[in-house]
Amino acid sequence: MTPEQLRTLAAQLISKVDAQSRKIHRDETIIEQLSPAQGGLLDDLLNTDLEAIETELKAFSGPRPRPGRITLATQACAVVTAVPTHCVHHEPDNTQCTCGCVHRR
Repeated sequence: MTPEQLRTLAAQLISKVDAQSRKIHRDETIIEQLSPAQGGLLDDLLNTDLEAIETELKAFSGPRPRPGRITLATQACAVVTAVPTHCVHHEPDNTQCTCGCVHRR
């Protein structure tokens, strides 16, 4: 995943936690109306869900790579060593632009 995708996913998970917190607050009034056994089961389910969300957030909130630290060249080196490549350079038919300037590669 790209850093931007991870940031988007983390933002989604944070908003999900916020929504769950609001839901818990709303459900607290329902818990007061439930029997103690039902309230305990609901509490256990909510705690399990919150723990799962927190572990997901911890997994995605690790150190972010610094910009420029992983370059395309370092990524390409891994691909080049793993897969044989063949480069074909194509020359354009016309190197003259309609405005008169010369196209360059």
